[in-house]
Amino acid sequence: MRIVFAGTPAPAVPSLRVLAASDHEIAAVVTRPDAPLGRRRTLTPSPIAVAAEELGLPVVRAASLDADAGRRITALRPELGVIVAYGGLVREPLLSAPEHGWINLHFSLLPRWRGAAPVQHSLIAGDSLTGVSVFRLVAELDAGEVLGMREYAVGPRAVAGDVLEDLSGLGAELLRDVVADIADGRAQAVPQEGTPTYAPKLTLDDARVRWGEDAAAVLSRVRGTTPEPGAFTTVNGQRLKILGVREHTADVSLPPGEFAAVGREVLVGTGTHAIVVEQVQPAGKGAMSAGDWWRGLRLPVLRADS
Repeated sequence: MRIVFAGTPAPAVPSLRVLAASDHEIAAVVTRPDAPLGRRRTLTPSPIAVAAEELGLPVVRAASLDADAGRRITALRPELGVIVAYGGLVREPLLSAPEHGWINLHFSLLPRWRGAAPVQHSLIAGDSLTGVSVFRLVAELDAGEVLGMREYAVGPRAVAGDVLEDLSGLGAELLRDVVADIADGRAQAVPQEGTPTYAPKLTLDDARVRWGEDAAAVLSRVRGTTPEPGAFTTVNGQRLKILGVREHTADVSLPPGEFAAVGREVLVGTGTHAIVVEQVQPAGKGAMSAGDWWRGLRLPVLRADS
């Protein structure tokens, strides 16, 4: 088939590479425009733009799939549109332009976690099972019929960045198989089953650790917001990033948000019991072990701002 592929971030790259290596023709790769990154705000192409140029594929840069972008894509006469984390919606008449419509690779088991940040919300919620879904795009957000799913068991200490990397590979394999089924006329679409839950884009406040929550919820929030937007608390008005935490083997009680050294470990209290802080990043400094941070403070105890 003749395919138009739309995507932007690194998790979409495995899918593009898999389809580029198949017998299908990639008529164009649509991605968001170059964005300013880093302290110097250097204009930088998206990971998908970089991969497409490496593969020798034509690139269409578009901030949204508006009427102008839609005309450019429709003129390519694609038989199928594929979208993986592009960062924009496909609306009519572009939605119906390809003969086989558009399909979307989504990083959850739909209808759970429809929206922009399914992996992060899944981990914050404490899910032990997630996965990937390929579905037909419809006007309603992530609500189309499902063409394929694969499950993924979430490790007890996995963080969102690692899970998303694993799912991007798993999803690429599923997408390859679904596209092959569509081309051969074997694809079977089934309605989504169950009550939808939603995963809007995370805000900075979503990454603020609520020390009054139980230990499991605190651990899940840190895992779900690592590496982005980055779990944090504030101490004496200064932001302290919490880069790594884990359960403590002993049942130690500290007031919520109170840090203390117990033996060779730095602990912090939650709404139930203390957990171990492994790595932090104080404001204006690089990442460091919690032990090094604590020794530099020279304090018996420290309490996070409420």
